[in-house]
Amino acid sequence: MPVYKTLHPNSQTTVKIWKITESYNELFQAVKLKPESLSRVLGMKSELHQRGFLSVRHLLAALGYTDFDLYYDENGKPHLVDGKQISITHSFTFSAVIISDNKTGIDIEKNREKIKLIAHKFSNYEFCYLCENEIDYVKKLTVIWGAKEALYKLYATPGLSFYNHILVIPFELSAGETVAWIDYKDNKSRFEIYF
Repeated sequence: MPVYKTLHPNSQTTVKIWKITESYNELFQAVKLKPESLSRVLGMKSELHQRGFLSVRHLLAALGYTDFDLYYDENGKPHLVDGKQISITHSFTFSAVIISDNKTGIDIEKNREKIKLIAHKFSNYEFCYLCENEIDYVKKLTVIWGAKEALYKLYATPGLSFYNHILVIPFELSAGETVAWIDYKDNKSRFEIYF
């Protein structure tokens, strides 16, 4: 499938989302990969991960880039050769890329009940305003996880903890946005979160 959705959160930022309906072979045949990317995709044990990886390369093409324009630093954070900021995500049958003039992060998550089982591992402050009995509990946990994952990708610093260092301020799902803070090693940074 071609690009599923394009979003422009602001004039400096573009998000493209791909719904992965193609087979591995269909995705693979339509992209050119540098040797390290080819090695990486061939080494993946899961075809779902391979398809996610390849669909991201299709999104890059839709944004005017190729696999050769993308590189990763020592912490695994992706970068573009032209200096634009990039973040990448894929989960199940969706992938997404965000490109911006500003530091950015992105995450896609599927709403699943099992997030309740791990909430205590990534939520700390957030339990002050969450109520396990509320109807949107799973959706709110999913937003919190996605926000923290996106910020983790943006910050890309070893030792940063979802539980200890990233706080998501109370929000309403209908608002589609909130604020989060990273409080790490005497640095406090505020971030706008859109979901």
